[in-house]
Amino acid sequence: MKLTIISGLSGSGKTVALHTLEDMGFYCVDNLPVALLEAFIHEFGKQHLKDISEVAVGIDARNHPDQISQFPGIIRNCRERGINCKIIFLQAENHTLLKRFSETRRKHPLTGPDTALADAIDRERKLLTPIAANADLFIDTSQTNLYQLRDLVQESIGSGDSPKLSLVLKSFGYKHGLPADADFVFDVRCLPNPYWEPGLRGLTGLDKPVVDYLDSDATAHKLGDHIEQFLETWVPSFSSDNRSYLNIAIGCTGGQHRSVYLVERVARQLGNRFGEVVIRHREIQ
Repeated sequence: MKLTIISGLSGSGKTVALHTLEDMGFYCVDNLPVALLEAFIHEFGKQHLKDISEVAVGIDARNHPDQISQFPGIIRNCRERGINCKIIFLQAENHTLLKRFSETRRKHPLTGPDTALADAIDRERKLLTPIAANADLFIDTSQTNLYQLRDLVQESIGSGDSPKLSLVLKSFGYKHGLPADADFVFDVRCLPNPYWEPGLRGLTGLDKPVVDYLDSDATAHKLGDHIEQFLETWVPSFSSDNRSYLNIAIGCTGGQHRSVYLVERVARQLGNRFGEVVIRHREIQ
């Protein structure tokens, strides 16, 4: 098992780092009590969890100080047992952290009636010393934006590859409304409508008679080619922009025939080029 521990100061980007690892396929748990770390690792040694090879946990100042002081010994035991363990510690300058908490209006975990934000940050630095002292990598996010931090985390894990982009292709009917989550929408109501063919009305774009009907139409082929060419050209740009999902909607009047047919066709083409493609037929599922 490959274990990555994300720790660091509040406001330094720990949540972004964990989400990045989750997008890379890691099994992630945030705010794990230090005292449960060994039991957590032991659990993944069981037979039904052995297929999970990459795990990441977030450990921070929400732990009790007595538990944090035990961290070096726990990590030493884990490594002696052969656990591949990497600790990434995120930090930032005090004025940057003060600005971030002011902008987000989030509460620092160590602030209280008698503890100002600046004092809480200083206290947190001291509290996390046992973790920082065992860190394999420090990342200072004072001058780092979200996308740069994602890249740094990816590179620190040993792979410069971006998380694989998942394409979601969805058919829908305009008479039922546009999908709210669509990044791209293609209107295919210009194609001949199988609904007006008595033998095809009760079928869908998944049925062979409807597929054969639309396959025989030159405009259906031309529109399908144009949609595929557009997506093959522009999807890589979204992948390089650290997107995890891209939602592509194709709509006809009722969402039963033309849109379903084209989603299936485009999915086959893009699957050959980009890998993971998820298909959703909103009006027939």
